[in-house]
Amino acid sequence: MVRRRRSIGAEITGGGVHFRVWAPAHETASVVIEGRALPLEREANGYFSALIRDARAGTRYKFRVGDGDYPDPASRFQPDGPHGESVVVDPAAFSWKHENPRIDDRIIMEIHVGTFTPEGTFAAAIEKLPLLADAGINTIEVMPINEFAGRFGWGYDGVDLWAPEHVYGTPDDFRRFVDAAHALNVAVILDVVYNHFGPDGCYVAKFTPLYFTKKYANEWGEAINFDEDGVCEFFAENAAYWIDEFRLDGLRLDATQSIGRIEAIGEITTRARAATDRKIFIVAENEPQDVRLLKELGVDALWNDDWHHSSRVALGATREAYYTDYAGVAHEFASMARHGFLYQGQWYSWQKQPRGTPSHDIDPRRLVTFLENHDQVANSATGARLDRRTLTPLLLLAPQTPMLFQGQEFASSAPFFYFADHKPELAPLVANGRREFLRQFPSITTFVTPHDEETFLRSKLDWSERDAHADVVAFHRELIALRKTMPRTRPETAALNDRAFVLRWFEPQTLLVVNLGDELPQSEPLLAPPRGCEWITRWTDGATTLFTSSADASDRKDRDPST
Repeated sequence: MVRRRRSIGAEITGGGVHFRVWAPAHETASVVIEGRALPLEREANGYFSALIRDARAGTRYKFRVGDGDYPDPASRFQPDGPHGESVVVDPAAFSWKHENPRIDDRIIMEIHVGTFTPEGTFAAAIEKLPLLADAGINTIEVMPINEFAGRFGWGYDGVDLWAPEHVYGTPDDFRRFVDAAHALNVAVILDVVYNHFGPDGCYVAKFTPLYFTKKYANEWGEAINFDEDGVCEFFAENAAYWIDEFRLDGLRLDATQSIGRIEAIGEITTRARAATDRKIFIVAENEPQDVRLLKELGVDALWNDDWHHSSRVALGATREAYYTDYAGVAHEFASMARHGFLYQGQWYSWQKQPRGTPSHDIDPRRLVTFLENHDQVANSATGARLDRRTLTPLLLLAPQTPMLFQGQEFASSAPFFYFADHKPELAPLVANGRREFLRQFPSITTFVTPHDEETFLRSKLDWSERDAHADVVAFHRELIALRKTMPRTRPETAALNDRAFVLRWFEPQTLLVVNLGDELPQSEPLLAPPRGCEWITRWTDGATTLFTSSADASDRKDRDPST
């Protein structure tokens, strides 16, 4: 009996390499190495396996099923892209030097490896990690790195979900990136896509059509068949693999509303947690904002799209498409600071149905807020960044978990477009699909071609701007440091008018006033200082002001002479 770390793929053992694949559509299967077809033994439930004694790390192979030879669905490396041979990888050969950090209050930054640096590699990204740590970032969320077709792409069209994209580097290069982040006490979580496969280079149906189903709708092609045990095993083991073999600190689950059987999310999170004795962080994107993921399915946090949409409108976005039902006014921010999501089951005219679920009892840190992410910057069509400074203090000082997008901490002027390098027959179809998606925004009159290499190159960060915008970096660094002193509980809140609102904590006495207008009414009870005290200004940028009571300020001076 061969002991394996994971249930599928090629794994090195003491006696060679053990190959295992799920191919229930076939009666026979072989592994093909250097032109030799070596038969696999049929197991129960459609699995095939064999121990090949003369295989080793670096051995190239494919699986032969039916009338063809295909890459391993659980390939650990595809150095020639998704159509090429798979390569055996030995994770034990990598020498880890640093422990995973323990992080209580996360400051997340989302990055895309291909545009994070001019080189677009794991190795180049390592060189920038100290700059993120210097700004106060303690968690990096890496956009999908699974193997995809073409020279560039977002990663959401991945087809080899176990193989790091070869354009970015080798599996060990990604391990070096993770280890380097850990050396700086920075965690790394990976964005994984379990709701669809990409359109080019996906061979899983050659092993069995059971991977897909027409039972569920999916806006990106065929829906994944999570009603099938073997399919659940594939994805749950993939989640465990990233945590186990790359020592990741967590995962971000993409578009979970498109996982047809919601219970599968619980199976995925359970398997991921079982892969380590470390505490990991699992965050999910879920468009309907369904708190069952938090309460029943093992997810730690959800993205709060409401917060972004209100912010975008407050900063001048046109109220169209999914911004239609947001006014960007003070009561929306006050409500979200107190209650979590803005939409918790109310009518949502854009979708012509109720939206959201109640989040009144959810710890604020379990909701992730952001002014920018990859989708929302790209959905401006011009890839334009926001006037981010106005609401950044609220983002970083409120108790919800904040997330920045790459370059945001130094006011990058680089746009971030939707880009995808597809083969000639597919590229115009993808471009037309993108154009149709953007038609929901009538104000958009320009369109950037996704498969134009210039679209990709223009999205790369210019790190010289970090020095030019040193004041912006200092602004973020100061706020992140100040956040460490803030209460993490849910505040009392009130809207003072359409452009001003207040967040108030009573233990310790703390007041955060955000005024995006000119006039600030004084009649709100939450503005009153504690009896016998007065408010002392701790920090202000003019629009946002943080106060503590004179009693608390005096107490801090007694404890800390440097204050």
